[in-house]
Amino acid sequence: MSKRTPKTVPRFQTPIIETHCHLDYLAQDTIADELQAITEAGVERIVTIAVSADNLKTVLNLCNQHEHIWGTQGIHPHEASSWTPSVAQAVAQGASHPKVVAIGEIGLDYYYEHASPQSQIAAFEAQLSLAAERDLPVVIHTREADADTRTVLENHARHLRNKGVIHSFTSSQALADYCLSEGFYLGFNGICTFKNADNVRAVIDATPIDQIVLETDAPYLTPVPYRGRVNSPRFLPLIAEQIAEIKNMPVEALLSAVRRNSMALFFSDL
Repeated sequence: MSKRTPKTVPRFQTPIIETHCHLDYLAQDTIADELQAITEAGVERIVTIAVSADNLKTVLNLCNQHEHIWGTQGIHPHEASSWTPSVAQAVAQGASHPKVVAIGEIGLDYYYEHASPQSQIAAFEAQLSLAAERDLPVVIHTREADADTRTVLENHARHLRNKGVIHSFTSSQALADYCLSEGFYLGFNGICTFKNADNVRAVIDATPIDQIVLETDAPYLTPVPYRGRVNSPRFLPLIAEQIAEIKNMPVEALLSAVRRNSMALFFSDL
């Protein structure tokens, strides 16, 4: 029996903003071709995300080299044990770059044990304070850490004028409701196409359209029917189709709404 050929990725009229990916994880000898394919898919802006001391400058270099790429500065919870005064200084310095639009990827992840909860909370709180100081939104990662994520945000969210986004949202409806009530956006990606992701689809259904943004988290979390391949922002139209179906609305209407949200989140001063 022959293997089924995946559907063609559609091209929609409304331009799409990729709010969360990791372009520096692509091989440098293919990134030019990849960026061309992303543009041809209708993606007009890309936010590439910093996660460690090792890629803070790499993200800035991508921003410098490509007109339609913006970035973030921050330390992922997996890297929390590396949060030292020198790393804090590097994040703060990088946050002054004109194309840095957020502090992130920051947060808590208790699913893996790459860093202790104590070190994760300390790095999370320090970076939330930096975001408030610089008047930047935050990009938050939370996994298996709902209670502590909420506790930390209860202490810091009021100081964030621009709030931010809980990216790749897979947590409880209770945490979603809290974050939405505080003015955060929720980011959804290819997980919403997975067979066993009914919980994510339920959160999408309950989330106001004006608080949803699209992302891929590429090169991870490739949407159906391209599972098994390296993910890319060029698959964003497939994610948009799935979310539009969940929200029972035309895809172009969804794309117009999430584009407005993405602009308000990251590009309101441009």
